[in-house]
Amino acid sequence: MSKTVSALFDHYSEAEAAVDDLEQIGIHRDEISVVASNAHGQHHKVKEAGDHTGLGAGATAGAAIGGAGGLLAGLGLLAIPGLGPVVAAGWLAATAVGVGVGAAAGAATGGIVDALKNAGHGDEEANFYAEGIRRGGTLVSAKVPADRIADAEVVLRRHKAVDRQVRSDLYRRGGWSRFDVAAPAYSPEEIERERATYGPITGRY
Repeated sequence: MSKTVSALFDHYSEAEAAVDDLEQIGIHRDEISVVASNAHGQHHKVKEAGDHTGLGAGATAGAAIGGAGGLLAGLGLLAIPGLGPVVAAGWLAATAVGVGVGAAAGAATGGIVDALKNAGHGDEEANFYAEGIRRGGTLVSAKVPADRIADAEVVLRRHKAVDRQVRSDLYRRGGWSRFDVAAPAYSPEEIERERATYGPITGRY
């Protein structure tokens, strides 16, 4: 039996290192998913995954957001409602845009929050992770066998995953309550301004 283990990272480089280490402890890349904000435009070399809904007509989940040559090599530009410009790879992104849940390629679904709930996260967790991406973060989710959960959690903490409870408390102090699909994604300036208020430790494991 497996469990979905997820973590939010402020910086893509941290998430990238975490993905590499998850693979090193035996988590297959097909079981790992990444959804990353592209507000800063740093992923300018990734390929378009399809039309404005994220997956082009006739594209398969594996071809569009799985890719060959490693999970992160298969990053594709997607449009997931409420998140602004993102790059993504893997099963979670496929679910969020409709692939893997019986929908036609490109069909709208409940988006990232429902995808996270379908993966086993509670409502509060799902809303937090979606909000974290909207605010410039990168989400790593992995389907982990029961006997490797502790190892996977150690990997995520080692690479400076955000402390969900601390960070969500900070969000709430600013008036946030849950992810709003209609709210605009953070601009690069807003992302940097907010991160500056966290300091080097606040909200991190």
